[in-house]
Amino acid sequence: MSDENKFNFSEEESKINKEQAVEESKEAVRKDAEGLWQSIKRFLNELLDFRDDTDRDTTIEAIKNDIPFKGATAWILVCSIVVASVGLNADSTAVVIGAMLISPLMGPILGVGFSIAVNDIDTLKKSLINLATMIVLSLLTAYLFFKFFPTADIMTNELSGRTKPDVRDVLIAFFGGAALIIARTKKGTIASVIFGVAIATALMPPLCTAGYGLAHDWGIFVGAMYLFTINTIFIALATFIVLKVLRFPMLKYANSKKRKRIAQLASLVAVLVMAPAIWTFVNFIRQTGFESDYKKFLKEEITSNNELWLQNQDRMPVWEDKEITLYFNGEVSDQIIRNLENKIKNYDKIKDFKLIIEGNENRSFDKIVDAYDRAIDELDEKKIIIKGLNEKIKSLEESVTNLNKQIESKNTQKAISFTDLTRDAKVRFNDLEYFGYSEMLESKDFINIDTVTMANVRWKVSLTDSLVVVQEKALQEWLQKELKADTVVIRRN
Repeated sequence: MSDENKFNFSEEESKINKEQAVEESKEAVRKDAEGLWQSIKRFLNELLDFRDDTDRDTTIEAIKNDIPFKGATAWILVCSIVVASVGLNADSTAVVIGAMLISPLMGPILGVGFSIAVNDIDTLKKSLINLATMIVLSLLTAYLFFKFFPTADIMTNELSGRTKPDVRDVLIAFFGGAALIIARTKKGTIASVIFGVAIATALMPPLCTAGYGLAHDWGIFVGAMYLFTINTIFIALATFIVLKVLRFPMLKYANSKKRKRIAQLASLVAVLVMAPAIWTFVNFIRQTGFESDYKKFLKEEITSNNELWLQNQDRMPVWEDKEITLYFNGEVSDQIIRNLENKIKNYDKIKDFKLIIEGNENRSFDKIVDAYDRAIDELDEKKIIIKGLNEKIKSLEESVTNLNKQIESKNTQKAISFTDLTRDAKVRFNDLEYFGYSEMLESKDFINIDTVTMANVRWKVSLTDSLVVVQEKALQEWLQKELKADTVVIRRN
């Protein structure tokens, strides 16, 4: 009995030891996990935190120095705008990129974002004035190029791509601006080319396209300036956000009322800048969703259907109308219409849109096929008629040749045919332009009569006199042999 109690006690003690060991293992794992998390956190913080690498004083000085827009900077902008305009006109992406590398567009826009972030109203005024100057000068340069340069009125893909902004343009502007201001705030120096490209990517092509619109199409001008305005706002917004994250010090004024008034004004400007930017971004997101579902609907439900023939697939609906109108060649049955109305409900962004189907009964596929078949039949009939006429023409030509030979055989005692003679003469003497011959009676003493063969010829004008003499000698000998004549006289016609 005592042995059994001892055994049970040992078993219970062993169980307790195991539980303690498990708890200790869990605690060790927990500590290891916390240590791992702290290590990952520390690594990510060192990787992504750029606040300790910020040179505030140098950044503020550099931004303020880049705001003024005059002298060499103005001429550099004019040159870069001309280069970009040439690239857009030539549909050359490489040339447009080259123009971006020399573009000095970043100064005033960075100044706008910076002044709002630090409550500097004087810098804001200076930035807006220089930004307006930059826009006017750029538009004027692009306008003059597209107005007076030969072939500059051609609408290329590079130009058309800057007239309808979408969410991708917003992302380019925002993250380009963010990369620009982060690079500006970093300690040390980074090639200034980075700054120019970050801004020019979003600003130069729209400005040049707006100049094209001024010269040729106001609709293009409005679309391009809309894109330029959006990009400018988002670049300034990115600058504002980054400087706030870096906690750049707010500008302080001795007059507390003035400081408060300026702070309120700066806040108002910030709201005015960010409000349309946020609204535009949300609107672009919605519109991009509409376009994505619309194109997917066309691809999966319509273009893949061999019974439907859609017109103008690239025509986008007016999303505000909540309607999608599709125009088809040929008749569209009620069953197909009901099927499409049910299918569109499977696409989340456009499921509430009204689907309007417009068919063209006079241009149904069957009728077009019938018309095509009739045209082919008529063409075949015309080919048969033409073939018959060609055979008749050939037969008539042979008849005319035979008649000529018969007439010649009656009018001359010579066995040779004039047709054959002229053909051989042309082959042998390629420079002949005219040839004729006849037999003539002549008398030198008015007593004796001789028969003379007279040949009239005309040579090409380009033939020199010396060559004419040689050719006439050879022709004379050849005619004597062919006509079996004692005397052949060559006379130029």
